[in-house]
Parts: sequence; structure tokens; C-alpha cells
Amino acid sequence: MEGKMAGVPNPGNGGKRADHGETVNPPRNRKSEAGNPSPTVDEPKPRSVLTKLYRIAELAKRSPQMAFTSLSHHIDIDWLHEAHELTRKDGAPGVDGQTAKEYEKNLEENLQSLLDRAKSGNYRAPAVRRVHIPKGSGPETRPIGIPTYEDKVLQRAVQMALEAVYEQDFLDCSYGFRTGRSAHQALDRLWRETMNMGGCWLVEVDIQKFFDTLDHARLREILRQRIRDGVVLRLIGKWLNAGVFEAGATTYPDRGTPQGGVISPLLANVYLHEVLDVWFERDIKPRLSGSAFLIRYADDFVMGFANETDARRVMDVLPKRFGKYGLTLHPTKTRLIDFRRPRRRPARPERDDDGGPGSFDLLGFTHFWAVSRKGWWIVMRKTAKKRLARALSAISEWCRTRRHLSIEEQHVALRAKVRGHYAYYGVINNWRSLSNFLHEVQRIWRAWLSRRSASGHYTWQRMTRLLERYPLPQPRLVHAISRS
Repeated sequence: MEGKMAGVPNPGNGGKRADHGETVNPPRNRKSEAGNPSPTVDEPKPRSVLTKLYRIAELAKRSPQMAFTSLSHHIDIDWLHEAHELTRKDGAPGVDGQTAKEYEKNLEENLQSLLDRAKSGNYRAPAVRRVHIPKGSGPETRPIGIPTYEDKVLQRAVQMALEAVYEQDFLDCSYGFRTGRSAHQALDRLWRETMNMGGCWLVEVDIQKFFDTLDHARLREILRQRIRDGVVLRLIGKWLNAGVFEAGATTYPDRGTPQGGVISPLLANVYLHEVLDVWFERDIKPRLSGSAFLIRYADDFVMGFANETDARRVMDVLPKRFGKYGLTLHPTKTRLIDFRRPRRRPARPERDDDGGPGSFDLLGFTHFWAVSRKGWWIVMRKTAKKRLARALSAISEWCRTRRHLSIEEQHVALRAKVRGHYAYYGVINNWRSLSNFLHEVQRIWRAWLSRRSASGHYTWQRMTRLLERYPLPQPRLVHAISRS
């Protein structure tokens, strides 16, 4: 991306940078566990990790066709310390059961041992513990891999180096798991594109089990176009071939990368950058008769076309393109949608909140055309039914398992959960869904409070008095749409 080096810390903010919601502080002179003093002002200090990231990014930006043959030498003990600072400390432990707190008891020795094993080739990637989480409101689940804490630190260290390179290559259409980019920016871009085009023919695409079917050979081939450092490629190969521990047994799949791994989102972006983003910009758009756009968030993406003929041509060739890279499109969830602005303007402003056949879901929202209060057709968004059901199901499960807590403790936790819901779904025109969510949370809370004892039934009159004393946050619109 011209004019900036995305994914690299900004020296104007005190050395801090956001990386998936976490903050990095500049490397500092650390005291070892044995109590050795930190270097004095007269002693030479290690080169800043921040400076290294800038040098890698600047070189990658100046030479977009160059392959990095020496990248791992930047990863030293200070780099691993920075990776440790970036790694979540409250995550679930991996197959070894070791927590971040236990790993930090001997941090200097552990990181030095990790660095030596990674550079010498003696590091063995442990199996990834697999768990399943609900994918929606139904019985379908999503497999999530949980690496060991040490493996997370090393993956983070390699991810930092690769991110500095690939952030200079990634196109403006991708938003998922990238520093300084978010789902709401993707939603804002989608809103502006569809409004500027007056609606479009939209191709909604679903890749079947993308993280489970990613082709290892193809991924290595794509990585070698930019990365030819033996240490880095060897480590990535070990993570790809690491076993999956589930139900007491370890299996070794020859395809896919576990969702949940620190480096998995970056590898997915690298893969789809080549499979989709570059192909769409380089080969597809120049051959179209009208305007078009692509918006991708990880493996979720939509394509909009001004002309129906262009949309159908691209939709016909999509399965061949993805099949070439070992990927399969879902036959029923991949569809062409007539998302053009309705021609008929009603006599009075009204709102069809049911979406309709021309609506589609993306990033937790249902997008549909409706009439504003001023009588204009605009693209509106509301919380998708599956996401709303999943959020309420999680609230109900929490209330069920925590109903023994005091009212004060439950109130504090529920307030945080409701605010968290507003923080993501609080977009313009979604007030009705937020109000519905609040009402359902109050109803669920009342139902489980009534089951605390045989004589503790809460009528709505009693619940109203309780909510006056322990109110839940009212709906709040957090995200505005940029109309520039």
C-alpha cells in the first residue's frame, strides 16, 4: 500500500502499536531472573525491535519482487521478549498444560532455550490441542486449535517478521487479522461501494472448511515467492505438519492449518492474497465491462458488480480458480444476489426489517435496502439472526451456571457482556436489534433468577424494581458510517 508501511509500529505514538487488540511497548533493558542488573547508560543497548521491523518493511516496500533469504537473523532474545509481551497470557493451555504464568517463572532461560532450538533446527512443534466451539445457533461447530504457550511465542515471533514483509504486498480489499484494520472498516467500505454504485449484482462466496483444506504444497510455493529463509520456512513446515490432539489421540493431517494458531491468520491471508486478491485485481477487473469491487475479511468475502453479465462470468470461473488451489466453494451458500436499489419509492418512509430475498449476511450483519426517514433508499444493517441467537444462547448459559452468585456480581458481569455486544453491533440503523437484545437479556436474567429457589419466583413487577436498582446499559450506537 503506497504511502505507508502497514503493520509496523508508528514511532510517533511512543513505540506502541495495536496488534489484534494488544499493545506493544518498545523493547527495554530487562533484568534476568537471577537478579543481574540491567545495562547502564554507558553500556551498549540492543538494537530496537521497532527499528528492525521498519528496516524489513522498507526493504519489502522498495523491492516488491525480492525474496528474503535472510530474515531469521533479526529474531534474537529481545525479539522473543517482544513476542512474549504480545502473546495472550490468559489463553487456554496446550497439550503440555503449561500456563503463561508458569512459563514466566524462568522466562530468560526458557526464551534463550527456545531461541537456540529454533535457530539450530532442533525445535519440535508440539501437537495442537483441538476443541470445538459452536459455529452458529445450530449443532454445527468450528474446530479451534490451541498450541502450547511456548509455541505461541515462537509463532508470534515469526509472524512479526512475516507481517512486516507481507503488509507491503497485501491489497486494500483485505481487512481480516491485519494491524490497523477491522471488521467495521470492511463494513464501512461495503456500504460506501454499494451506495456509490446504486446497488450491484453481488456474489456471496463461502469456502468450505478453508482452514481444514488449505493445501500445504501450494502454501509453501506461495511463501517461497517472498520468503526463502531456511529457518523460517522450516518452522512453518513444522507447524503445518504438527499433529492434532483430540479425544486422547494424535492425528497428522496433510492439509489445513488449525484455526486458533497465532500464525494461522497470516498464512491464510498470504494464501488468499495470491488465490483471490491479486487474481481479481490483475486478471478479472481489466476484463470487465463495468465497475466492480472485492471486500475480504479472512476467508469471508463478497464481490460486487455493476453488470449482471460480469457477475455471472466471474461466478462461473470461481470454482475453477479455487479448485486449482485445492479449495472448494459451498454449492448452496455461494450465490448471486440482485442487490440493486429498488426503483419504486414508497409514498411514505417505511422500513422492511426482514431483509428479503435481496439481502445477505456478512460479518455478523444482515445487509438490505430500506427507506430512511427522509424517504431515500439506503443500505441498512441489522444483527444477523444467527449471531443474535448465538449471543443470547451464551448469555443464557452464563446465567444458568452463575445463578448462585449474588445479584451484584451477576449485574457487573452482565453489564460488561451487554456493553461488549453494543461495541460490535452498535451501528447506525441497528437500534431495533440492540433493543431486542437488551429485552431478551432481561428476560433470560429473570428466568434464571426465578430458578434459584422454589420460592424465589420473579414476576415482571419484581424484575422491574430490580432493574431500577441494577440497570443494564441502554442501546448505544458506537460506529458511524463515513460518507466521504
